[in-house]
Amino acid sequence: MSEIIDQAVAALSAKVDSFDGSAKFVIENEGSIVLDGAGVRESDDDTDVTLTASAETFQAIMEGDVNPTMAFMQGKLKIDGSMGEAMKLASVLG
Repeated sequence: MSEIIDQAVAALSAKVDSFDGSAKFVIENEGSIVLDGAGVRESDDDTDVTLTASAETFQAIMEGDVNPTMAFMQGKLKIDGSMGEAMKLASVLG
């Protein structure tokens, strides 16, 4: 597991108390993290929505420097799957 994935799992775990859907974060050139009812972990499981971003963009979202919706609008965050789940997640992260 890469250091970036370790940090991302820790950051996401700290930021999200509960999320009743399932989401996968793909960090380009690093790996992927799944957030679901079981918590946050490194995984490539199928989920309701997949969000793809660079390590820099993901870190900025976790630190609150970048709004997930703005990152999507600017093309820095790609979303595949349920837009409803993505919006719920954005409100949890925002």
